[in-house]
Amino acid sequence: MSKRERVDVFEKIRELAEVPSFSKHDRLVQGIINAIDEKIIVQDDMLPSVNTMIKELHFSRETIVKGFRDLIGRGIIESKNRLGYFVANGKTDQSLKVALLMYNLDTFEEQFYRNFRQELGKDVHLNIYFHHGNIEIFETILLSIKGKYGMYVVAPIPHPRTRELLEMIPRNKFLMFDRFEPLEGAFNHITQEFEQSTRKALDELAPVIRNFNEIIFYHSPDSLDPKEIVTVFKKFLKQHKITGRIVPEYKAGTIEKGKVYFTLDNFALWQMMKDCKAKGLKPGKDLGILSCNDEPAKEIIGITTISTNFSLMGKRAGQAVINREKVSETIPTQLMRRNTL
Repeated sequence: MSKRERVDVFEKIRELAEVPSFSKHDRLVQGIINAIDEKIIVQDDMLPSVNTMIKELHFSRETIVKGFRDLIGRGIIESKNRLGYFVANGKTDQSLKVALLMYNLDTFEEQFYRNFRQELGKDVHLNIYFHHGNIEIFETILLSIKGKYGMYVVAPIPHPRTRELLEMIPRNKFLMFDRFEPLEGAFNHITQEFEQSTRKALDELAPVIRNFNEIIFYHSPDSLDPKEIVTVFKKFLKQHKITGRIVPEYKAGTIEKGKVYFTLDNFALWQMMKDCKAKGLKPGKDLGILSCNDEPAKEIIGITTISTNFSLMGKRAGQAVINREKVSETIPTQLMRRNTL
């Protein structure tokens, strides 16, 4: 290895000091991996010795040795007796390992997963994790999988700590999907948009909504429902002079004729449909129902939805991972007019 190559390896390790959550061990291991990924060092190149690493980085001998052992265990470097440490394989991912971190596996999210999995192909190793919108679970998962995957595909949580936690993931191994959460600098994302699309959908529905007495939007302040939808809903009522209100949750049996019911909660939606049947009310005629996040069951039954295309999102995310694309894409959200409104 030339003197210049050694300097570049050290630079790759040092630049990770800007990631607050990275320990010295993390910086050493990920820095060497990044140097290999960027072809700064290639297969059969010799790494700086342990003593040189200690001198240049001011890390302890224990940290350096442990980091080298980690890389040896992954098959990325190898130790040759009396000669030193060498790059064993220029492909740090081996067979690509992907971590997929989702909210949960609701029906519409399963559409994302199935298309994502199909695009990855059978040779890609995929592990799936669920954070359920809980920031503590989100953090625990990210800490436990840090440095173990070639790609991290993450549905973020709208929370003040999300940005800091996502900074643990190297940008060249990170893809955000589902909701968009801002991070500093450029990063890959295939996400949906709520504000403009919801406004456009409600504007289109305004004439039919006006035929009913009022529209009720079910939203709990403690939920993870997009806040943009709440803002748009309030503006919609004012702009179109439509009577409406926001209620925290739907209570079974309270459905009434002459109202439009708008919910993001599938459990509440199916309870509404059950209550309509029990009371002999016909959605689309006696009352209106509007849902979010389309899925086959809603299409078959004929429920009007505002939804992005989760199948397309999964397909594009899988393609981006396989092709190592730099991607900044918003999957369109559309109004699907059906029987219930």
